[in-house]
Amino acid sequence: MSAVPAIRPISANRARPATGPSGTAPGPSGITGLPGTDEEVRVHARRIAQAVVEVLAGTRPVQQLSRSLDPRSLASLQHRAVLTRAHAVRSGVANFRHHRNPQVRSVHACAVSESVYEAALVVHEELRSRAVAMRLELSNGAWKVTALQIG
Repeated sequence: MSAVPAIRPISANRARPATGPSGTAPGPSGITGLPGTDEEVRVHARRIAQAVVEVLAGTRPVQQLSRSLDPRSLASLQHRAVLTRAHAVRSGVANFRHHRNPQVRSVHACAVSESVYEAALVVHEELRSRAVAMRLELSNGAWKVTALQIG
């Protein structure tokens, strides 16, 4: 018969997690975000995810995202948008409604370092919900998407 470890109650005066110089709690790796940076990244990620789904729907030109996406991500998005529209034409869908009325429902951002964040978003469309994941890097004072995955 093995011994069961004793269960100890959590005391109210237990030490709180340390906070960084900005007053924010560190992440799992001890990285602290700058004040306001987390919210800024979440807002930026939300706007980009909304625009990406609109590009797939054909209601927004991909060139509008050229300042927000790196060249590889921009080319990949443009290629996927072309394939999506070609598939709709091939399948004879007269009223292409796969990407109608997209709304970002949730945004989660995690600091990898002070200048790199990863974000996961849920975008709800008329017929389905999809996941969008992106890596944002601070470059010349602006956040730029360097990796983009659309589910």
